[in-house]
Amino acid sequence: MTNPRLLAVLGPTNTGKTHFALDRMLGHASGMIGFPLRLLARENYDRIVRLKGAGAVALITGEEKIIPPHPRWFVCTVESMPLDRRVAFVAVDEIQLCADPERGHIFTDRLLHARGEQETVFLGAETIKPLLRQLAPGVEFIGRPRFSSLTHTGPRKLARLPPRSVVVAFSAAEVYAMAEFVRRSRGGAAVVLGALSPRTRNAQIGMYQAGEVDYIVATDAIGMGLNMDVDHVAFAALRKFDGRAPRLLEPAELAQIAGRAGRHMNDGSFGTTADAGAIPADMVEAVENHRFPPLKALSWRNSQLRFTSVAALLASLDRPPGQAGLIRARDADDHLALAALAADPDILRLASHPQRVSLLWEVCRIPDFRKVLDESHTRLLGRIFTHLAAPAGRLPTDWLAENLARIDRVDGEIDAIVARIASIRTWTYVANRIDWVADPGHWQEVSRAIEDRLSDALHDRLTNRFVDKRTAVLVRRLRDSGEMAAVVTAEGDVLVEGQYVGRLQGFAFQPDRTETAGAARTVLSAASRALKREIASRLDLLVGDGDPAFTLGPDGIGWRGEIVARLAGGVDLLRPAVEPPESDLLEPPMRERLRRRLTGAVHAIVARDLASLVMVREARLTGAARGLAHQLVEALGSLPLAPARRQVEVLSPADRAALARLGVRFGTESVFLPALLKPATQSLRALLWSIHKGCPTADPPGPKPAVAADPARSPDFYDAVGYRVAGGIAVRVDMLERFAAEARTLAKAGPFEPSRLLLSLLGLGAAATASVLTGLGYERDPAGAFRSGRRPRPRRQSSPVDPDSPFAVLKVR
Repeated sequence: MTNPRLLAVLGPTNTGKTHFALDRMLGHASGMIGFPLRLLARENYDRIVRLKGAGAVALITGEEKIIPPHPRWFVCTVESMPLDRRVAFVAVDEIQLCADPERGHIFTDRLLHARGEQETVFLGAETIKPLLRQLAPGVEFIGRPRFSSLTHTGPRKLARLPPRSVVVAFSAAEVYAMAEFVRRSRGGAAVVLGALSPRTRNAQIGMYQAGEVDYIVATDAIGMGLNMDVDHVAFAALRKFDGRAPRLLEPAELAQIAGRAGRHMNDGSFGTTADAGAIPADMVEAVENHRFPPLKALSWRNSQLRFTSVAALLASLDRPPGQAGLIRARDADDHLALAALAADPDILRLASHPQRVSLLWEVCRIPDFRKVLDESHTRLLGRIFTHLAAPAGRLPTDWLAENLARIDRVDGEIDAIVARIASIRTWTYVANRIDWVADPGHWQEVSRAIEDRLSDALHDRLTNRFVDKRTAVLVRRLRDSGEMAAVVTAEGDVLVEGQYVGRLQGFAFQPDRTETAGAARTVLSAASRALKREIASRLDLLVGDGDPAFTLGPDGIGWRGEIVARLAGGVDLLRPAVEPPESDLLEPPMRERLRRRLTGAVHAIVARDLASLVMVREARLTGAARGLAHQLVEALGSLPLAPARRQVEVLSPADRAALARLGVRFGTESVFLPALLKPATQSLRALLWSIHKGCPTADPPGPKPAVAADPARSPDFYDAVGYRVAGGIAVRVDMLERFAAEARTLAKAGPFEPSRLLLSLLGLGAAATASVLTGLGYERDPAGAFRSGRRPRPRRQSSPVDPDSPFAVLKVR
């Protein structure tokens, strides 16, 4: 029989070492491989199940055991490798962790004692090669070159990191701060912490791998066991707290993390964020060339323990190594827990013989996944040991259920859920000790279900806090040159790539509110690109619509229920200027095309609704008639007689006849167009006057023939809409003529009471009527009666008068 082969496959990250070992193991009739992380063990177990079937492979970790009746291969965490099983092949991954101050003694024990009957393979970094040669005589070495290159790119601002980057910080608080910044500037990031459960970590990485986010912010937990498509690794710090004190990263540590960049044949890069400073040149050279100082010693702890008493067990744990290249490991958590419980007389009294001491040691090895090892964990271990040392030899079912129920809550923030996950992982470990609990399968399912619920809740909390899904989706699609999918609902809501981005009102896009300027720019850019086809289609539809499709209002020009442009003062009151929205959605030629069509629609609406006024403007008049027509047009159809008196006086009979045919009426108070006194026409007059004056549009008095004038409104406004202000009362010009005629008739017979006049009959009352009379120049005597004042007497009317007009009775002198 040939001697078993002892092989070390060494090299940097991304060299295919794990793939090599799995191929070698599956080539043997049986085998076992130990990974440094439960996550890695599960990932490779699933891979082998797909290849060989679930009945052929077992999974053994501290928190999960899947062992079919007759497995051929075992996939384990290094701590859980069942070394009492005889297998043809044994492999240990990341063997350089023998030098780790906390877990290194476990890896060193496997290096010294774990052997396959036919082949043993150690996978790891070149730094362990000299000590491997020293401690494992006869070992063969195979070097594995990295598939891709790793290049230093120097510092970069966090906001300028390329997509598919990992940002590495060394505390949860720093990770959260960095992730928050990336969310605001780039839409979000996946978060990876050592405290995450494998399920949560996989969900976060899955989000990144699926392209839902382009960034990961992580602690150095990212450096091992996660295969991702990463192009760049940026260090936010070059110092870390190692459990005792802050220190600079070692070159090999930095390389392990930086090596996440560039997978398979794709090259990667690494650097720092701008605030972290530059990586020293000698460290950069070491990482790029994969040359690091060899390890000087490996952590070791005696595995030949004595269980005759607790004191003997502690003494055997303190035994120093007897071989060069090994150093005594730092006191691990299990050792510290044992020392703490050894100070409890009740515990010592129970641990009275070797079997109980061995049980106590097994209890002390229950991990504290919170990584704090405070008194609460030690007290829990003491309670577990006390229950197990009782005659029943099992944990009480009610007590176990009570502790699990206390953890089974998904409320709270991130840190609270992280703490519960750490607690349930401890109980999952306990439930997997089949000799400690009744019905272990049930409790394993219960604890696993609780961990899954907490893990899903934590993933949701992390995603909600650190991912702006909309911005992330839009940023990713904006990098592509293809067309973006856009949907505009009947209500005007705009969805781009399924994300709500704002509202489209006519041709103006109103973006949804965002938290940052960067997110706002992303929303606008995405909308501008995605809505191009919609805007072009809308413009074609608008240009093809007839004039009845358009309306004019205080907000601008309406089209199919939406405002599509503003109105501003133009060359004259009847021709306001059209101002399409200033929008990136409208390119200059499109904007001009829109302006031309809307200008035509405005002119058509004015010509339709103010037809008599447009006829006056376009009539072929001469001399005084032409001047009066111009004044009437500028006054929007109602002109006080006083400023036009001189032109009226010089009108020839032919001029008066021509103006009369155009609908112009001459009264003693005003010159006006009766056709323009309808409420709808008055509203358009009010709008055109307000636009031309650049002031807010006010509603005209409406159908009421007389109202109290609003002091805040200019008298010119009332003139423009067909009213005259007399004594603080705004009276429609046609009604004012009737009123003035009645007043003249009454005045001929002497002083008269205001109640006899028309406005009183319209409900304004005597006081308002008196105000109008005063405004028209009538004088009031002490008894309250009115008589004619010093008003110019009307001249005799010499132009034809419509016999049906109420003004036919007026004679102008």
